[in-house]
Order: sequence, then C-alpha cells, then structure tokens
Amino acid sequence: MTPFQVEIGERQIADLRERLARTRWPDAETVDDWSQGLPLAYARELCAYWEQDYEMERVARRLNAVPQFTTEIDGLAVHFIHLRSREPAAVPLVLTHGWPGSVLEFLDLLGPLTDPVAHGGAAEDAFHVVVPSLPGYGFGGKPTEPSWGVERIADAWAELMRRLGYERYVAQGGDWGAPVSIALAGRDREHLAGLSLNYPLPPRPGTPEPTAEERADLADLKRFRVEGMGYSTQQATRPQTVAYGLTDSPAAQCAWIVEKFCAWSDCDGHPENSFSRDELLDNVMVYWLNATAGSSARLYWESFGSAFAAVEEIAAPTAYVAYPREIIRLSERLARTRFTDLRYYNRVERGGHFAALEVPEIFLREVRAGVRALGVR
Repeated sequence: MTPFQVEIGERQIADLRERLARTRWPDAETVDDWSQGLPLAYARELCAYWEQDYEMERVARRLNAVPQFTTEIDGLAVHFIHLRSREPAAVPLVLTHGWPGSVLEFLDLLGPLTDPVAHGGAAEDAFHVVVPSLPGYGFGGKPTEPSWGVERIADAWAELMRRLGYERYVAQGGDWGAPVSIALAGRDREHLAGLSLNYPLPPRPGTPEPTAEERADLADLKRFRVEGMGYSTQQATRPQTVAYGLTDSPAAQCAWIVEKFCAWSDCDGHPENSFSRDELLDNVMVYWLNATAGSSARLYWESFGSAFAAVEEIAAPTAYVAYPREIIRLSERLARTRFTDLRYYNRVERGGHFAALEVPEIFLREVRAGVRALGVR
C-alpha cells in the first residue's frame, strides 16, 4: 500500500486554460430545451467559468485531505480512499462509483460514515470505508490489455479488501458500482456479507401484469432506451473513436459528462439545481487531468454482453433503494424476482443516478438502514 497525493502541475493548468480559450464552438441547437444535448449558451458559460474562475487545484485539495493509496493488483495500479472508523463494531464498506462519476461522489460522506457520533448519528452505524477508483478512471492505472470488465474488477476488489484485512464486508454501488458489487456476491461469497444497491438489474422478462407504479417505471426505462442510450452504444462499440475528441477538447469532455448530470438527476431540468457548478467541474477535472475518456469508456466495451449480463438471480442478502430519477427503478415485487434475499427495500422521495452527491442526507440514511437490515453487525 503506497500513500498517494494528487498533484496538478502549472503546465497542466496553463494547457487547460489555453484549450478552453481556443474552443471551436458548434452552432447552437435548434430547440429551446436540452433534447439535442447540452445547450450551447450553458456550455459556453460553464467553460468560461472553468477557464477564468474555477479553482484549478480544488480537486487536489479536496482529495489530499483524505487518506489515499495505490496498490498493484493483477498488474494494475488501483487507487483508493481508505478510512478506518474508531468504533470497534464498524462494518467494512466498499463504495464503488460508475460512469461518468468518480470517488468524489463520496467525499462529503466519509466523516458521517466513519464517525457517525460526531455527525449526529449512532455508534452502531459506523463503517470502515474503502472507495476505489474503477480501473481506467480517476487516479488509478489504465488497463493496457482487454478483459478488465466487471468480473475482473470484482476480483480486484476482493483482493483489495483481503489486503486491508477485512474478512467480511458490505459492497455498495450504483451505475457500474452495482454490477461490480453484484459480481462480488458470486465471486467472493465467502467474504461478502451483503449488498447495498441504488441501481438494480433490469426487470426480468415475463413478469406479471404491472401495477400503475411499475408501468411508470417501465415507461421511463423504455424512453431511456429509445432516447438516452447513444452515449452507451458509442462507448460499448467504438470507445477508441469517441476518445479522440474528448481527450483533446476540455469543452467536449465537459459537455459529454455534464449533460448526464442533468439527464439523470432530480434537478428539474438544470444540473445546477442539484449540484454546484464547482461540483460539476470537479468531476470533469478528474476525467480531464488523467485523460481517461477512452479508458473509462472501454468498461462498456468490456462488460456489455459479458457473462455477468446472464445473471438471473442474486442470492446474497440485499438492501435496494429506488430513487425517483434513477434510470432503472424496480418495485419491491419486481426487485424480489432478481434479489431472492431482499432484506431491505425503500422508495425514497428525492434523488437520481448520483444519489451520494445529489442527496447525501438521504443516501446516508438509506445505507445505514439497509446495512442494519442485512444483519451483519
């Protein structure tokens, strides 16, 4: 385990500002909404703020305030945050982000998770927290060979938790973090105590006649599959092609990511209703600084159609929370067709795909309640 610190050089900052200043902007959209993507006026406004007013070392300052490490697993440098709780009964918890997120989603929750008493909670809700960067994302290594898909990442996480000395642990995840966590249930079942998920598998075909609530969920999922999967198809089929423009243009990388923070959050049509401008750019910076547009996109190429996609049922003890603006939502009835030992279910009042960052107080409440229901303490 090697201690890690983020360093952002002056040359990187100068290069970024120059590229932003020289952006070759496209024509404006022909509609007055976001249906064609990130509107030109907002893209220009956001990138101007990034160039002129954003604190370029903010990401380094925030990450360097917490314990970070790297360790080599299966030939790849894995970057992770690790905080042990002082509470003797704390439960080890590995939190896995997705695309286009990062470990930054969990930063403001590290204190309440590891030291709940100091944040108005109870000692029995304490966790030892491990937050790894997905391979090819963030400040870890980038795979240089195929096969770094969901299953191999799960094996790496199992090895990481072993090296940290955790015999039993809970895996929490949304987006790609959910399939990685679910894969752990099958590949490290001896040590995985349970799952805490805010993103499920899609509903199984052939389910009974849907209720009104389920019909609304399925209609949203159908709409997403028709209107919202262009990014996914591109990254799953030609990740290298899309990487050129995103790696060369910070404005393109910003638009590619921020549009999803609008489309997938409970933000009433504008991302800054749910996230601060600095939070949006912090996350974009993680991708830009490390030129991970291609390496992060390849996870789609690696994992779509993999063996994991054939998983029908998950037997591990599971807590599942449905957020109202999440891409896939399951009723408790449909969730039980996927998770045969569902110990906790809740449908919460607010939040979307980036729940830990968007509605941290709800996310914290639900993780605590779910793990209590798993009975692992």
